[in-house]
Amino acid sequence: MRNVVVTAASAVAIALLAAVHLTQGTADTGVLDVLRAVVGAGDEQTYAVLSGSRLPRLLTALLLGVALGVAGAGMQSVARNPLAAPDTLAVNAGAYLAVVAVSALGVSLPALPAGGAAFVGALAAAVVVLGLSGAGSATPRLVLVGSAVTLALQSITILLLLTYEQETSGLFAWGSGSLSAAKFDAVAQMAPVVLVAVVALIAMGRSLDLLALGDDNATVLGLKVRRTRIGAVLLTVALTAAAVTIAGPVGFVGLCAPVITRLLMSKEGRHRVLLPLSGLLGAVLVLGADVFIRAVMGSAGALRVPTGVITTVVGAIVLVWLARRSRPSGSRRQPPAGRVAVAGSRRRLVVTSATVVVLLVAAPIVGMLLGDRLVLLGDLVNWVSGNTGTALTYVLDQRLPRVLAALTAGAALAVSGCGIQSVSRNPLAEPGLLGITAGAGLAAIALITFVPMAGAWHVAGAAGAGATVAFALVYGLAWRSGLDSDRLVVIGIGLWSGGMALITLLIVTSDPWNMAKALTWLSGSTYGRTLDQVVPGLIALALLTPLLWSRHRELDLHSVDDDTPRILGVPLERSRVVVLAACGVLAATAVAAIGVVAFVGLVAPHLARSLVGGKHARVIPVAAAVGAILVSAADTLGRTVVAPSQVPAGLVISLLGTPYFVLVLWRTRATRT
Repeated sequence: MRNVVVTAASAVAIALLAAVHLTQGTADTGVLDVLRAVVGAGDEQTYAVLSGSRLPRLLTALLLGVALGVAGAGMQSVARNPLAAPDTLAVNAGAYLAVVAVSALGVSLPALPAGGAAFVGALAAAVVVLGLSGAGSATPRLVLVGSAVTLALQSITILLLLTYEQETSGLFAWGSGSLSAAKFDAVAQMAPVVLVAVVALIAMGRSLDLLALGDDNATVLGLKVRRTRIGAVLLTVALTAAAVTIAGPVGFVGLCAPVITRLLMSKEGRHRVLLPLSGLLGAVLVLGADVFIRAVMGSAGALRVPTGVITTVVGAIVLVWLARRSRPSGSRRQPPAGRVAVAGSRRRLVVTSATVVVLLVAAPIVGMLLGDRLVLLGDLVNWVSGNTGTALTYVLDQRLPRVLAALTAGAALAVSGCGIQSVSRNPLAEPGLLGITAGAGLAAIALITFVPMAGAWHVAGAAGAGATVAFALVYGLAWRSGLDSDRLVVIGIGLWSGGMALITLLIVTSDPWNMAKALTWLSGSTYGRTLDQVVPGLIALALLTPLLWSRHRELDLHSVDDDTPRILGVPLERSRVVVLAACGVLAATAVAAIGVVAFVGLVAPHLARSLVGGKHARVIPVAAAVGAILVSAADTLGRTVVAPSQVPAGLVISLLGTPYFVLVLWRTRATRT
């Protein structure tokens, strides 16, 4: 009875939202005109408006919601994880990359072939994530792997958008999920795919019920587990690819709809009820988000706002809620330093340190020499002494702030990552995945958008405030009978997703035609940096790095467990807050300097530990040097390889950092408890 009531309520909600949806639009066609058209008394203009824009948009929203809702429910069943979804398994990102890649080649495909390309990209992403995370795991590990793969795929996508700007025009906003370009043809071609996949998944309902019992139990009951899992993955990926083809990657509908369905429905019928009901609630979410946007911003203003931005913000809230309800993964874990090589002899330590120093000195020199114009070492010496010509002086004057910004941001992110990994005892933690950089980026971009003449100190202050708020939210929400590190990271990912969606919303509403501005901030670039913008980061680095180094013994104790610091008299919570606050400020100044950059705070501390061991007295300075070298090298590489075009440093770091992140996940797979 309860399932019938929920189904009826969902159908009524869809009908009401659809009725409102048809009355919204930029044309003068109003409610009465639509009503007259429904009863067959409308004029030609009304029919033209309905058939040309409003009905395609409505049908796209319905098909999109059903596809993503059912796909999310299927993915959660296959992975036996309530956090599974097209977003958290990087399926959306894989499909989006495939569509952008096809467009970058200058190929214009009809909806069905484009859907085939999206299917290939989505399937490849799903296989990678499920393989690395261990399909069937109920831990938040799935989200960690999915987020890493998503970042890598997004980096490649942004690179294509920057390199082939004309061929991919309009795909940036579409990449957040937009209904503005809805077409009858696309809906007509994708509807059979969605229908067949939904019916096939519902037919597999009993098999999915058995799969939920565990592989061993399902095998005993006669289920062919491998065949069932492969079939379900193929069907859910087909649904996601169809959704991306018609409207782009609409975020988190596949996560929210099944979660809400499970809360509302009874257990009778299980998957044969769960799947179609998740589809209905998915349609409610997409329609509701689209109606909400156009009601708040007006139909004309809403044309610039991707519907997926709203669903992503809602989905981020649901992800945080799920993470807070998840069972702790256990605080007994090997500290980050325990999985990497430790320093050997004193001679090796001296050689390693000397090598790092040489590279740290060489990185800025190479950065000054290379770029869209090759500069000789002698010219650089003459510039330092003030004896170069006007043209060369201009080139080097422009490069200096960029090189300093890369060095400063890299060192700040690396030191921040050291502190965060130690305090959380999670080798996967870093400022980006904890939402700190997204909070800083959102605040900085908001200030630049609304106060274009804001100075570097104001931007740094705004970034610091945003990072502080993000840190406070993540830390406060993660605290539940003790700070579980996996919960901390998953909540951070939720805040990161929501923050990035809000950044997209801010940019497309305030400056929709300036894609370069959006991609510069979202991908981490030193382009256009000035010395004034570098100063706040240098000051923060000079003040907070010694502060964290002076607490190196506390950081060593934090890496062990919660009990040891208490036994030795360390005020655990106060120490943890001080360390995380300092890390947040460092990350914020890095964002103010070069934008949002991921993985530096993950890779640099790990490399430092592999070089000098796990003691933070050694790790912190070496990690700072390694981080500075990494970002400086990435910036130089991005400015040189495709000159005069440029690849943002953050994209290079993401492409290089993702394999390392996956390697760390693979190494920690067997040791986590």
